[in-house]
Amino acid sequence: MPVDTDRTQDPVTVDSVDPVDPRSLEPLCDEEEFTAELEQLATDEAPRLFAVMQVLGDRVDGWVAAWGMAFGDRAEVVSTDGGRRLSLGSPERAVQRFAHAPEVSARLVWMDLPPGAPAAGAA
Repeated sequence: MPVDTDRTQDPVTVDSVDPVDPRSLEPLCDEEEFTAELEQLATDEAPRLFAVMQVLGDRVDGWVAAWGMAFGDRAEVVSTDGGRRLSLGSPERAVQRFAHAPEVSARLVWMDLPPGAPAAGAA
C-alpha cells in the first residue's frame, strides 16, 4: 500500500521514556479516579475526524474519497479504497492531494459530534 508522507516522526515508546521501575512507585489514586483521569485525557487529546470529499464538476456528484484524523501537528488520512495512506502537515493538504482539476475538486467535511454521541455505524 503506497504511503505519502510530508514528514516522519519518531513514535513515543517505552524505550524512549526515562527508565523507572513502576513496582517502586505508589499508585497516583484509586482505580475509579485513575480511570476517570484517563478518560478525560483521551477526550482532551482526541483527534478531530474529517472526510475528504471529491466533487465532480459544478456539484454534479460528490463522494467520500478519504477519512482523516487531525492531530495538533499533523493529519493522518486513508483513502476509502484503501490505496493511499497519507501523513500530512494539515487536513487542508489532503484537499490538495485529492483534487484533480479541472474535473474533480476536493473539500473537507468535519465530523464534529456532540460529546458522548456515537459515530455513525458504531455499535
